[in-house]
Amino acid sequence: MTNGKPERRTGLGGSGRQVRWPAYAMAVLFLGYAVGKGLFAARGRLGFPGGPVVPASEYERYARMGMDVEVVQWFGVPTGLLAAALVLVTVTAAGRRVPRPLVLLALAGMLAAVGAGAAFMVVDGFVGIGIGWQWYHGVLGIAVVGLLTATIRSYARSSRPGAGRRAPVPGP
Repeated sequence: MTNGKPERRTGLGGSGRQVRWPAYAMAVLFLGYAVGKGLFAARGRLGFPGGPVVPASEYERYARMGMDVEVVQWFGVPTGLLAAALVLVTVTAAGRRVPRPLVLLALAGMLAAVGAGAAFMVVDGFVGIGIGWQWYHGVLGIAVVGLLTATIRSYARSSRPGAGRRAPVPGP
């Protein structure tokens, strides 16, 4: 209760409190991404477990551009690990020592990258222009963008100056 009135809760951090579960869910997803990319890199395959089969023409395109499929896929591993670490920074005490503008800038870049990937999955999954993502991949893309947005929103609200401090209650 605040000033004799019940505190209003608005779901994802509306009261200034941090909601941590979206960040933990994103960390698990990013770690899964890193593992999936590592598995495919070890096999010399493009793509991701559970995703569409990448056509042979893509392998040929990589070869024409002088890129090694294994190396390209291995780059996904540290990307997933760094992304998991970044979302965990938003919910840990150690993460509070990282300057807020730097974290928000990194999260904005992450949202742009994840959003772009999700957009491909959504458009291909629902419209069919692409390499073969299905409708459920599109739904997953929307869910991931929603979770990442919730993570960013919760961090932004809870880390702003003065967040978490209550105004003094006036005396009688």
